[in-house]
Amino acid sequence: MRYVVLFAGALIFLFPFYYMLIGSLQSAPDTSITGAFPTSGLTLDNYADINSRVDLVGSLINSGIFTGGVLLGTVVFGVLAGYALARLRFRGRGTLFVLVLLVQVIPFQLLLIPLYVLIVRGYGLADSYLGMILPFAINTTAVFIFRQFFLQLPDDLFAAARLDGAGELRVLWSVALPLVRPALLTAVLLTFIGPWNEFLWPFLVTKQADMQPLAVSLANYISNVSARAANPFGAILAGACVLAAPAVGLFIAFQRHFVSSDLGSGVKG
Repeated sequence: MRYVVLFAGALIFLFPFYYMLIGSLQSAPDTSITGAFPTSGLTLDNYADINSRVDLVGSLINSGIFTGGVLLGTVVFGVLAGYALARLRFRGRGTLFVLVLLVQVIPFQLLLIPLYVLIVRGYGLADSYLGMILPFAINTTAVFIFRQFFLQLPDDLFAAARLDGAGELRVLWSVALPLVRPALLTAVLLTFIGPWNEFLWPFLVTKQADMQPLAVSLANYISNVSARAANPFGAILAGACVLAAPAVGLFIAFQRHFVSSDLGSGVKG
């Protein structure tokens, strides 16, 4: 009975993705229940139509650069800050960690105007990848994740490394990082969804179409072009499939690493 309930829950969860894929392959829009189970008329014309009006390849490249820059900043700054908050002893460490937690409750929309003035007008980074990446380069959620994983590591590993003369950066690189691979993957996957689907900030800082990521390009298509398509419903779903495919593929490829950990393998006894 448990497996039946789990299977039913999985079907309910997967049905929107199935309906999105089927809708993107239909030659004519059909929003009825029978449209979810077509018997004929499947085609790739919707993908060709949206690609002719939106540069999907260029938008995907922009999204990849934007997301990759955010991931790089998240991992580098998150690892350094998480390690410092977990393993270094300094005055005000607890207060600093509380401030990191408080940052998470501040809505990003509240910071849009000062960020726009600082980055676009102050630094002149409009229509640039750096202007899109900077507000997301430090992720407090990732800092929290890395801190919690570093706290779980055995103290004996760090003590042994320091006795051998290793500095803090060497300890971090050679001892801590190899043991927190689940934290790295978790932070990357959780962070990936945010910038990949981010619309508001790239929409504000990019005015040139060739600099806009896929989420912004699809929103512009829906607002300005989709009404003139032969099958607007199918074209929009085709764009949604293209946008969702990398995130779904990344999760499927790395989901088994979420729960795997070898924290105790480095200590005998």
